[in-house]
Amino acid sequence: MKAPAADQLRLLDLQAVDLSIDQLAHKKRTLPEHAEIEKTAASLAELRNELDGAESVVEGLDTKIRGLENEVEQVRAKAERDTQRMQSGAVGAKELERLQHEVDSLGTRQAALEDDELVLMEERETADTVRSAVQERFDAATEGLATLELRRDTLENEIDADVAARTAEREPIAASIPEDLRALYEKLRASSGGIGAAALRARRCGGCRIELYGTALQEARAADEDEVLRCEECRRILVRTAESGL
Repeated sequence: MKAPAADQLRLLDLQAVDLSIDQLAHKKRTLPEHAEIEKTAASLAELRNELDGAESVVEGLDTKIRGLENEVEQVRAKAERDTQRMQSGAVGAKELERLQHEVDSLGTRQAALEDDELVLMEERETADTVRSAVQERFDAATEGLATLELRRDTLENEIDADVAARTAEREPIAASIPEDLRALYEKLRASSGGIGAAALRARRCGGCRIELYGTALQEARAADEDEVLRCEECRRILVRTAESGL
C-alpha cells in the first residue's frame, strides 16, 4: 500500500487521540468507586437481611404481648363479672363459695399472665435496642452508598466530557487520512490491542519495541517515502519520522 508521507504521519496523531480515548474508557471502567460501591451494596444487602430479622423479632414479641394483654383483659373482665354477682346478693352460699374460688383462681391467673407480659416487654425492649442499632448501621450504609454513587456519576460525567472532546478532535484527523489507509489502521488497531500504527524510532517499532535489523532494515531504508511499512514482528503500520534512524 502507498500513501503520502504526510498522511502516514497523521496516523500517529490519530493513534494518539485513539489511545487517549481508550485510556479514558479504561479509567471509567476501573474507577475505584465501582469496587467500593459493590462492596457497600453487598454490605447493605446483609444489613437489610439483618434488619428484617431484627424487625421480625420485635413484631413477634409485639404479637405475643398483644395476645397476653387480650388474655389479661378477658380474665379481668371475668373476675369483675363474678365479683358483681357475688356482691349482688342474688346467689346462694354454695354458688358464692364457688364464685369466690373462681375469682381467686382468676386473680392468680391474671398475676401470672402479667408476669409473663412483663418478661416479654423486657425482651421487646432489648430486641428494639438491637433493631435500632442495626437500623443506624443500615442508614449509614445507605447514605454511604448514595455518596459513592454520586461521586462515581460525577467522575463518569467528567470522563464522558473528556471523551466527547477527544472524539471531536479525532474526527477531522480521521477524515484527512485516505480511506484505505484508515481502514487498514482500524483493522490493525482492533486486532492489536488498540495500536494500529506506531512510530519507527531509532530503528525500533513503537508498538512491539522490536528493533529492525537485517533484511527488514534494508527494505525499510530502500522503501519509497510513500510506501506504507509494516512491522515484521507485530504487523502494525510503521510510520517513519526524523527519528527513525534509517
